[in-house]
Formats: sequence, C-alpha cells, structure tokens
Amino acid sequence: MTVLDCAALVERGDPGRFAATMAAPPAARLRLWPLYALNLELARIPWITAEPMLAEMRLQWWIDSLTARAEAHTPHEILGPLSDLIRDVPAIAQPLAGLAEARRWDCWREPFADEAALWTYLDQTAAGLMWAGARVLGAPDTAEPVVRDFAAGAGMANWLTATAPLIAQGRQPLPDTSATAIAALAERARQRIKAARARRHLIPQRAIPALWTGWQARGLLAQAKADPARALSGDLALSPFREKGGLLLRAMTGFW
Repeated sequence: MTVLDCAALVERGDPGRFAATMAAPPAARLRLWPLYALNLELARIPWITAEPMLAEMRLQWWIDSLTARAEAHTPHEILGPLSDLIRDVPAIAQPLAGLAEARRWDCWREPFADEAALWTYLDQTAAGLMWAGARVLGAPDTAEPVVRDFAAGAGMANWLTATAPLIAQGRQPLPDTSATAIAALAERARQRIKAARARRHLIPQRAIPALWTGWQARGLLAQAKADPARALSGDLALSPFREKGGLLLRAMTGFW
C-alpha cells in the first residue's frame, strides 16, 4: 500500500480528517495520511467481530507491531508507509501504541468508571493521534502538552457528537448522561482548548496542519454546553457553510 492508498482509505472512512489534510501543504498530507489510515483501522477492529477477545487480540497485534517499530515486512498493508514514518520519527511509536491500547475499551460494553476514565481514553486516542501528527510535522517535545490539551478538547466534541450513535449500538459512552454532566464535559473541553490556545506560540507553523482536524470543536462544544440534550438526540452539528468556512479560514490564516 502506498501513501496515496492510505489517502483513499481516509477519504472514504474519515471525510472530516481528509478535508483537514487537503487544506494542508502537500508534503504534510503525505505524512498525515498513514497516521489517519491507522486510526481508521484501530477504530474499526472492535466492531468487526462479536467476540471482544478476538478484537483485543487484533489490537494486541498492532501494539506489538508498533512497539517493534512496525517493520515494513510485517503482514499488514498500512504498515508499509507507516513504518517509514516511524523510522523517521521513532517517538511516534509510543503514542500510536497507546492509541491501540485505549481501543480495548471499545471491544466491550462496560461504561467508563468515571469522568477521569473518559478523559484518559481521549488523552490516549484523540490526543495521542494528534500529537503523533504534530510530531511528524516537526513539532518539538515542548509542544506536546499544548497539542494534547487541544486534541482532548476536540476529542470530547467528537465524542459528544458520537454519543447518540454509540448508545444506539448498545454502548455507554458517558459515565453520566444528565444535562448537568454533559454541559460540564463540554465546558471542561472548552477550557482545555482555551489553555492550548494561550500557549499557541509553542507550536511551530509547520506543525499546525495536524491540529486542523479539530476545526469544528469550539462550535460543537458551545452547542453541547447550551443544550446538552442535543448530544443524546444526535443533533450536534454545524451547518455545511460554517464547516467549510471554518476550515477555509484556518487554511488561509494558519489559525487553529
């Protein structure tokens, strides 16, 4: 599989991230697409079998492959282009393995123990992926807390958007579905994004495209805070005009 094959997978399976990468410079796209293809594969695994243990075994295979630096001869098509990135930036192996580890939760139907457990999940999944993306685009280690704060906030926006579909699938995505609890989650996410933006100077311009996948977060979180019931009804969404306009603005200004 080539990097362009990874791009095709992302275009079909994750159009939001694909749109964000298309707003990035071509060289950045080539480094982000393998990461986003991996994320799709890991997210898919818990849903392709009714046996949680089998799903966990597949995730463990990925954890072992990633921590072994994903040699190109390992038998999975995504590992070809992904291994090039890991050889170039070995530091991304750990957050990517952490992403696979966190997906174990998706294999089962138990709820998160508490709000802290949900944030830990988002810190490993959404934040781990975004940090890997920023790292391969040249972000220094000092930028990691900033990227992770922004990513966790954006991850919560996406999680609240996915809450209704997950509940329909028999999952329990929130530890507390009361309006007060949902509004509090949205506000905490807004505060993490605000904290990240206050330290934006720590992220070099070349790494900013990795953060554009969170371009909808603030609008979605504002909706969830103002009307928490929208998360449970599946009505959290921005207008198409606002979606496209927000991404275009970021691409033109470098803003995130």
